[in-house]
Amino acid sequence: MKTFKLMSFDVFDGEGFKKYPLDDGIIINQESSHQSWVLEIFGDAAYAKDFEQYIGTDTILEIRAVISHPNNEPASLRVLVQQIKHVDENRVSILFKGQLKTRYRQQYAELLLEHLVKQGIEGEELIRQFDIGMKTRPRLVP
Repeated sequence: MKTFKLMSFDVFDGEGFKKYPLDDGIIINQESSHQSWVLEIFGDAAYAKDFEQYIGTDTILEIRAVISHPNNEPASLRVLVQQIKHVDENRVSILFKGQLKTRYRQQYAELLLEHLVKQGIEGEELIRQFDIGMKTRPRLVP
């Protein structure tokens, strides 16, 4: 197993990604045949209400997580909510388990470039928008 610091955590809510500022967080690559990852976020207790409905269900959440360094590209994962624990009145711990979307991650640069070109962006602006897109990872539908 390998453990990494979780720098940011965003969840796709149907319209876009909702950012959850973290007090702390970790992500663990279980290095199993199932390519499972475990994430634990620590943040505002108000986050619990956003995730309680998913406990014990098969609802898969699409998330983006920045690992180890704030300037790293976000990794896309598909996760299930496993557990919610209130640390105190103001903080909560939420545990997720899922898989890295590797195929999508490998194709993201090509999808982003195609998207930008279809919008008619070219030259220096294309380079600038591509750089921004690779860092912010807007959701693209292939």
